[in-house]
Amino acid sequence: MSPELSVVTTAIALPFVGAAATPLIYRWFGERTGYAAAVLALVSFGLLATQVGEYGTVVAPWIPSLGVALRFTVDGWALLFALLASGIGVLVFTYSAAYMHGGHSLRRYYAALLAFMGSILGVALAADLVVVFLFWELTSLASFVLIGHHTTDGESRYSARMAMLVTVGGGLCLLAGLLVLSLAARQALGTATFDLATMLANDEAMRTALRDQGLFVPALVLIAIAAAAKSAQVPLHFWLPNAMVAPTPVSAFLHSATMVKVGVYFVGRLRPLLSGPEWTLLFATLGLVTMTVGALLAVASTDTKELLAYSTASHLGLMIAGFGFGAVAGGEAGAFHLLNHALFKAPLFLVAGILAHEAGSRSLDNMSGLRRELPVTAAISVVAGLSMAGIPPFNGFYSKELLFEAAYEFGHETGGLAWLYPGMATVASIFTVVYSLKFLAVFFGERRAPQKTVPRPPAALVVPPAVLGLGVLVVSAVPQFAVDLIVQGAVDATARGQPEFSVHFPPEHVTPPLLMSGVAIVGGVAAYSVTDPTARAIETVRDSTVLIRPNDWYDRALSGTERAGARVGPLVHTGVLRTYVVWCLATVSALVIAGYVATSASVLAFDGLGVPLIVALVLLIALLAGFAVPTAPSHVAGVLTLSILGFVLAIFYIVASAPDLALTQLVVETLVLLIFLLVLQRLPEFYADLDRFVVGRDVVLSLAVGVMAFVSTLLVSPDPAADPTELARYYATEAVPEGGGSNVVNVILVDFRGFDTMGELVVITIAAVSVLVLVTMRTRGET
Repeated sequence: MSPELSVVTTAIALPFVGAAATPLIYRWFGERTGYAAAVLALVSFGLLATQVGEYGTVVAPWIPSLGVALRFTVDGWALLFALLASGIGVLVFTYSAAYMHGGHSLRRYYAALLAFMGSILGVALAADLVVVFLFWELTSLASFVLIGHHTTDGESRYSARMAMLVTVGGGLCLLAGLLVLSLAARQALGTATFDLATMLANDEAMRTALRDQGLFVPALVLIAIAAAAKSAQVPLHFWLPNAMVAPTPVSAFLHSATMVKVGVYFVGRLRPLLSGPEWTLLFATLGLVTMTVGALLAVASTDTKELLAYSTASHLGLMIAGFGFGAVAGGEAGAFHLLNHALFKAPLFLVAGILAHEAGSRSLDNMSGLRRELPVTAAISVVAGLSMAGIPPFNGFYSKELLFEAAYEFGHETGGLAWLYPGMATVASIFTVVYSLKFLAVFFGERRAPQKTVPRPPAALVVPPAVLGLGVLVVSAVPQFAVDLIVQGAVDATARGQPEFSVHFPPEHVTPPLLMSGVAIVGGVAAYSVTDPTARAIETVRDSTVLIRPNDWYDRALSGTERAGARVGPLVHTGVLRTYVVWCLATVSALVIAGYVATSASVLAFDGLGVPLIVALVLLIALLAGFAVPTAPSHVAGVLTLSILGFVLAIFYIVASAPDLALTQLVVETLVLLIFLLVLQRLPEFYADLDRFVVGRDVVLSLAVGVMAFVSTLLVSPDPAADPTELARYYATEAVPEGGGSNVVNVILVDFRGFDTMGELVVITIAAVSVLVLVTMRTRGET
């Protein structure tokens, strides 16, 4: 059976409908709106759950002329991500109802959170590149609102802007990468398409087309930047810890279970399409470096949410590295850890929220021994924390073991420097154990005297993380059940042809990956005894080395942009009409000439003059008038000389058998001449001495415009040998399909004669600016 369009689209649309109706829902339910949102998320989850095993693609037409459709694919990988987003969404909305009690701007909060969940479902299920990009950007927009929830707090606004700039910048790289894939599809498939499912089904042809056009590495790099920005990979990881200023439910939802996994999800989706040695080198290296750096920074953290944020980046690196390796175990590690990480990291964030809500602190240095007052919370933390550390038999151990297997296999097969990969994975795992124990220390040891009595949290705060903790226990006890239910389908979608895999504990025999796990666990427990000096050493290195402080680079880039804007602004916005005309014409000329260079445009072969005598005489008069204009002794002489050019152009149209254009030109030129002569009496005879810089600038601009017009004339001139009938037939038959329109005249004017439209836009722009300057001058008098 195939998936039903109504079920899939309803599951995606329902959160958006809820977001739009949030003001009305809030009027009915007040602060209990979180429970209503949880019901909507539960319905989406239920609808998607009915599609398990019902794999296929559903399509609704959108822009047929461009091959764009609302196309959604339902397979194991899409369902795993979508079910995580909606399922954890149910728990986060329930948690929010208690955590956000008495908070401000709750209408905006719940609306943004619902819209965010819908965007994640869209990314998970979309199979059209245009639709993927739209939902991708919607996640950035919604997260911007959620991270900046506390609008009066400067740090909140700063962090929201940072997340927006980084992720949207990555989104632009994604757009460029998707366009490259679409270009390759035209060659590989014989038609322009944005259908990702079709591209994946023809992956060999797509790779060949990308390599033939020299676009394989550019596409790979662009997609890697987009994924790194979204999934907080080094060096674009710095926005994630700053985003922890958001309310804790937002951190649990966006930055552990859903948004930061969007990049990982898309890397897994494109793995069959772009696999190869370049893929492995790029993503395996990126992932393991992030895994190591994130673990080190988590060890040095003193804030609960900061530690969890850096640990999230580290585990995202594990998933990226898993998908980077071509081995069977690599895809298994990436897909299985996507599930495991969501199950153990989301409850840890919710536990951090309980600590902040009840203990009134997020400082790891000021909390310990809380297991007596928060026994249930402590139990949840132990289960999730040991899973995060990769301690057997908890579920985090299984997926980390698969990464070790993939890294070891790559090192064994490749040799040389490739042995660094299993080494880095082991070192990162040692520090993973250290920061996991550091977080759990909040609940163990002796109580510190300054701490106040911590009250028991309400059930609405404890039940959501408890449910997730129970999920950790279930997957830990029967991991093969989770594999058979959903993970195997995800693995099959991210690398076709891989055999079914099995996980079990205890292992049947000693293997190199098992020894790596042993080293990581024993080394982590031993290193925990020197956590404080290790943290100080990491902080010292981080603070003393500017190259590993990307947050500083972000601040410097932002400050530099502001300073550059402050300098450029006065150069552009002078209030002088001449300046605005210069910028408009210079920009248009540069864009046109750059377009010719980029497209390698060529002119027709030149076979001699062959210009009729009458045309030569008209052009000679125009040339003489052109030289006379800048040397005219007065305003009247300059205007009259300039008019000669206009009338000569009208004569040229007559010679070229275009009487309609000639008549239009005569009427316009006569009208302009009369207006100029009427205005001249209002103009002063002397302004000021000529500025040599201004004169030189105007000369350069005139030459640039002339070159642009001359080259454009040569390029658009028709071939004299071409049959006009064939040219007309080409326009009539190809204009609509090539331009994507429905009216042949409109398509010809806009697409095939785009320079006409651009010229008209320039004229209108300059006229509008002139009117604006004149209106402004009326209010301040003559200057």
